[in-house]
Amino acid sequence: MASSIANLMNSPFPFKTHRQKRPRIVAQSQSGLLEETRKPEFHFDDYLASKAVMVNEALDAAIPLRHPARIHESMRYSLLAGGKRVRPILSIASCELVGGDGALALPVACAVEMVHTMSLIHDDLPCMDDDDLRRGRPTNHVAFGEATAVLAGDALLALAFQHVADHALRGGGAWTERAMRAVAELGAAVGSEGLVAGQIVDLESEGQEVGLDALEYIHVNKTSKLLEVAAVCGALYGGARAEEVERVREYARCVGLLFQVVDDILDVTRTSEELGKTAGKDLASDKATYPKLMGLERARGFAGELLARAEGELRWFDARRSAPLLHLARYIAHRQN
Repeated sequence: MASSIANLMNSPFPFKTHRQKRPRIVAQSQSGLLEETRKPEFHFDDYLASKAVMVNEALDAAIPLRHPARIHESMRYSLLAGGKRVRPILSIASCELVGGDGALALPVACAVEMVHTMSLIHDDLPCMDDDDLRRGRPTNHVAFGEATAVLAGDALLALAFQHVADHALRGGGAWTERAMRAVAELGAAVGSEGLVAGQIVDLESEGQEVGLDALEYIHVNKTSKLLEVAAVCGALYGGARAEEVERVREYARCVGLLFQVVDDILDVTRTSEELGKTAGKDLASDKATYPKLMGLERARGFAGELLARAEGELRWFDARRSAPLLHLARYIAHRQN
């Protein structure tokens, strides 16, 4: 593993970060005093709602009810079950961050959400985490049976790559290259050095003594990689330069781990009704979590550090364009379910 957080409170942040600080933007006032330029007003709730509607409509259109009906019903059951749509919105906002039209990133945004939904369906299976509740209703295998749930997840994974390729072929030109780069990023994030790696190490760690090094590896791969690839693919679709892509990657990696740390905290501080999924399950199964290994207050402190690092990466971008990602990081940090 490239980094360690075993001595978090007394050591540097585990991820690579850019140490240069962006100069403060200042403007000359009529009085001759320098003052920080005012940031434009931004309504995050409106932004989140409008992008979620866009994503939900695109996802609905991507999987119409067709023959065989049962498999498509199962796919739609989980894909259209709601949720925060954090990953696709990350794609759209990252595309806008580098000057692109967010709507152009919609195909890859939907693809990432399809992959995410696949991971939830499979994660809930009896052979994995064995959960009966997801987003406030029965998990896919409870509603449709284990065999159908496995196939629904497989079909969503295949459709994700097909969806990106189909739209790129229709667009042609530069879109083909951008789509190929996005497909490579998405495949790496999902495979044996990404999501699957995190899941297998998570399974192997059950009942074992797990330290912070191993916990970081699990969640950087199992959780953070999908948020990271969502943002990176959005930036690629927006025509980002290499340096911009890497800053977006670091931002999203911090946000991805932040998402998991907050999830672990909520698991021990909220009820099942509040979360819409089984609360306290990790504690009951004696799984390693950040509150368990660090203590609740240190875990909250770590979440604060991750948020600060994510915000730091955004200082290199235009304030107006970075506002959605800035508020999204804070939304993840302070969410209650």
